Amino acid sequence: MSNFDYASAQVADFTTIPVIDMPDLDVHKGLDNSDFDLFAKALMSAATDIGFFYLRNHGVSEDLREQAMAASRRFFELPDDVKQKIAVNGDQRGWMAKGGAVLQGAETFDAKEIFFWGWESDGMDISLPLVAKNQWPDQEAQFLKADLLPYYHAVLKLSEVVLAALAVGLGKSADFFTPFYHTPLGRGQLVYYPPTTVSDRTARRFGAAAHADFGVLTILCQDNLGGLQVQNKSGDWIEAPPVENSFVCNIGDMLSYWTGGRLASTIHRVINKTDKARFSIPIFCDPSSDAVIDPAVFSETAQAGIAPAIQAGDFIQSRNQRNFTHYRKR
Repeated sequence: MSNFDYASAQVADFTTIPVIDMPDLDVHKGLDNSDFDLFAKALMSAATDIGFFYLRNHGVSEDLREQAMAASRRFFELPDDVKQKIAVNGDQRGWMAKGGAVLQGAETFDAKEIFFWGWESDGMDISLPLVAKNQWPDQEAQFLKADLLPYYHAVLKLSEVVLAALAVGLGKSADFFTPFYHTPLGRGQLVYYPPTTVSDRTARRFGAAAHADFGVLTILCQDNLGGLQVQNKSGDWIEAPPVENSFVCNIGDMLSYWTGGRLASTIHRVINKTDKARFSIPIFCDPSSDAVIDPAVFSETAQAGIAPAIQAGDFIQSRNQRNFTHYRKR
C-alpha cells in the first residue's frame, strides 16, 4: 500500500470521530422512549458517515476492563514456548506469533501477537465454520479464562443494545438482529503490539496494516498509548486516541454488505509510535455462524439479485484465510 505514509495521520478539519453518550437502557426492558430514539439517531449518523464512534456511559465496569487488560499483559509476558502450546488453529482459537498476520494488500506482516477466543456453549454445532472449543492455557496461565470471560460477556451484552439501536435506525424493530445471534461467533482478541523498531519503519511495517474489519460490529478497549488511525473519505488519516472510560466502536464489512452499503466499514490501521508495549482488546460482535446475511432486507438494489445472501461463518472464515498465514500451512 504505497500511498500510505508511515505514521503521517493528520486531522482533517471536516471530520472527527464522535463521542456518543449511551443513555441508561436495558435491551430486555423496552426501548421505546425518546432517549433511545436519540441514541439510535446518533449511532446512525456516525455509522453512516464515518463508520467509527466512541461510546461512553456503556455500563461495562472499569474493574472488568482493567482485569481483562491486566490478564492480557500477563499472558503476553509468558515465554513463546509456553504460548506455542496453544498455537492458533484453523478455527481461529489460540495464540498467533508475530508474523502470522499479513493483511490483504499489505507490504509485509503486522508487528503484533494475538490470542484468539470465541463463544463456547454446550451443544454447539462444531461442524459450522469457526464454531469450536477455545484453547485456554493451563498451568502457567490458568488466570486467563477466569479474567477474560466476565469482560467478554459484558461487552456482548452491550452489543445487544448497540445493535438494537442500529436496527431501529435502519427502519427495523429493535429486536431485528436477535434471531441472527442465537449462538454468536463473538470473536475476541487480545492484541499485543511491541514497541516500533527501526527495522519496522524501514520495512513500513505497521502494528496492523490498513484494513477494514470483517464482521458486523467491533467494540474495542485500547490502552492509553494511542496509535489507532482511521482513514477519512479524503484519504487523510485521523487519530483515534484513547478517550477516558470509552470504547471505540466501528462497523465491519459484513454489516456494510448486509445494509447495501448504507453503513460504512472504514479503513483503519495501528501504529505504535512509542517505546512501550501497546495492548488492545477488540470484541467482534458477529452473528451465529449459520446466520444468513441477506442484503435484500435492507436494500432495493440487493433485491435485484446484485448482492446475494451469504452465511456469516463462511464470510468471516474466507477473510481469515486471506489474512492469516496459519491457514496457508494447512
